Amino acid sequence: MLLEFLTALGFVFIAEMGDKTQILAMAFSTKYKIKYVVIGIALGSLLNHSIAVLLGYSLNSVLPLTLLANIAGFAFIIFGLWSLKMSDDEDTVRTSKYGPIITVSLAFFIGELGDKTQLTAIALSSEATYPIFILLGTVSAMVIAGLLGIFVGRKLGSKVPEFYIKFGAGIIFFMFGFIKLFNNMPDRYLTPMFYIPFVALVFVMGYMILKPTLLLRKHGLQTPYQRTAENLKRFYSKMEIKLEDLCLGLSNCGKCDINTCIVAITKKIIRDASNNQETDKFVEKALLIKNYDKNKAYDCLKLTVEFLKEDPNNVLYKSIHEVRKNFERILFGIQIEVFDSYDNYLIELSKIDKNAYKRIV
Repeated sequence: MLLEFLTALGFVFIAEMGDKTQILAMAFSTKYKIKYVVIGIALGSLLNHSIAVLLGYSLNSVLPLTLLANIAGFAFIIFGLWSLKMSDDEDTVRTSKYGPIITVSLAFFIGELGDKTQLTAIALSSEATYPIFILLGTVSAMVIAGLLGIFVGRKLGSKVPEFYIKFGAGIIFFMFGFIKLFNNMPDRYLTPMFYIPFVALVFVMGYMILKPTLLLRKHGLQTPYQRTAENLKRFYSKMEIKLEDLCLGLSNCGKCDINTCIVAITKKIIRDASNNQETDKFVEKALLIKNYDKNKAYDCLKLTVEFLKEDPNNVLYKSIHEVRKNFERILFGIQIEVFDSYDNYLIELSKIDKNAYKRIV
């Protein structure tokens, strides 16, 4: 029982390393409390992997154990190749009308359908004596991998060695896949005439899958997630300078108080976001709007809107939308709640102030 639990935990944890759902977990953690994200991962994975374990265990009574072992061996090699693939574009997390737990649960349930972690659960449960422990192991692995994704993403940002994580996961899957085939394949296939071409084919396929990533690394290019992290870093740095310029200073205000000053709370949002931390509160309706320089406020709003222009619905930009709303309150006394597209935002802006539209465009 314990061995099956640990085996399932280990394989699914390896399969999840560097997967897009780890980025998904980190992205959700910027919008919701971590406890809600963890509960959502557990529920979504439980439902998804329950289907997988039930299917895998059912095969146990239909197919011979040797055949199942060989299928699992080939499956692990396929998972190894799958692990080497780098996404061309990370899935963007969209906002949802549902609560945080349901939103995260649905995202992970749908995201894992047909994914290598679900197929790993099927392969493991097909040979299991205690399938419930396979299920507990796979769900535990998903939660642990999600927590690791949140921690690493917040601490290291764009320094996460995605290539090495995926490469290591692929090698481990190859190793176990080859061992399982070697132990269960009929002797007539365990000859150089069969296994040398097969191993060569696997490594050629692995190289072809890795080739685009190797070219990116050779030319010093970044993955989409790394580019997003770098863009955020540059934005925070520029905005900190502009906020210092917009600030009226202690000589005018007496003290910098986030409970009364909208620029002070905006500074805190930027500072927290640049340190990968979530601000406890964003803005109170009663915050005092002081006599700020409107030209400087327009510069701040324009910089923010231009950053949001390409992907306004990215949940990683939650704090930036709050910054945008603060500048709108400084300039117009109200804020635009919805920014689903750049064009729609400009339409809403023109309704408030036509001159503002011209200043931003």
